Amino acid sequence: MHLANSHSSEAAIFRFRFRYAANIRKLERKMLMKTMLIPGVLALLLGACSLQAVEPDEVREILATTMPNLRVATVEKSRLPGFYEIALKNGTVIQFAEDGKYMVQGDLYSLEGSAGVNLSESTRNMRRMQLLDDIAESKMIVFRPEGEVKRSITIFTDIDCGFCRKQHLEVPELNRMGIAVRYLAYPRSGILDRSGSGAHTSSYKKLASAWCADNPQEALTMAKSGQKIEELDCENPISAQYALGKQLKVTGTPTILYDDGRKVVGYRNAARLGTALGVN
Repeated sequence: MHLANSHSSEAAIFRFRFRYAANIRKLERKMLMKTMLIPGVLALLLGACSLQAVEPDEVREILATTMPNLRVATVEKSRLPGFYEIALKNGTVIQFAEDGKYMVQGDLYSLEGSAGVNLSESTRNMRRMQLLDDIAESKMIVFRPEGEVKRSITIFTDIDCGFCRKQHLEVPELNRMGIAVRYLAYPRSGILDRSGSGAHTSSYKKLASAWCADNPQEALTMAKSGQKIEELDCENPISAQYALGKQLKVTGTPTILYDDGRKVVGYRNAARLGTALGVN
């Protein structure tokens, strides 16, 4: 009995040592994999810095070949080392490795300072400003302050939209604060009706009537207050402005663009807009 117990104890000790050694080997393998993986990930993210960079025109060529549906607006050096920042015409911002091998879609944030900053949104803001600068104010319906123009907002609007009508009631106070209000047309029901006849929608006709009036500001105000205005048609920018709204991803009215490119959707009273623009 004593001999059997001795053999049994030795066997138990042997099994314990074997399992312990096996666990140590597993742990060593995991640590080795982590040691190998971390440099690999860093190499993927930063390797573009050490390779020969492609030129912006080459970036456009690569995307035209590999992703022909992407409509590139600008290609600039990114604030992320080793990458280009590409702004697409639909407002999307992507990061493209300078070696031409990798592309990352998603917003880039800077974590410097006390709060994170969305650098991609800053790029979109600049792109919106550029697009708005290309539109002559003569193509808009503009309500200007009598005195100094301190800031301005640009609003994609529709006649029948309830919140657009409510937003229009804020114009006098905005003007009093020195904020110019510039309207762009965005017929919610589109340009052409669904009959296939080529006829314009009711939303388009109402906006066109305001834009074609002798006094567009007065006509727009009357239409937004529910009054019937003379139906008119002329050469107008309604379709072009609607297309611009699509490009800027306008999904509802009113959509408000601040003069620094920021975009907000929905009604804002004059006080809230003034605060956002730094105007009291």
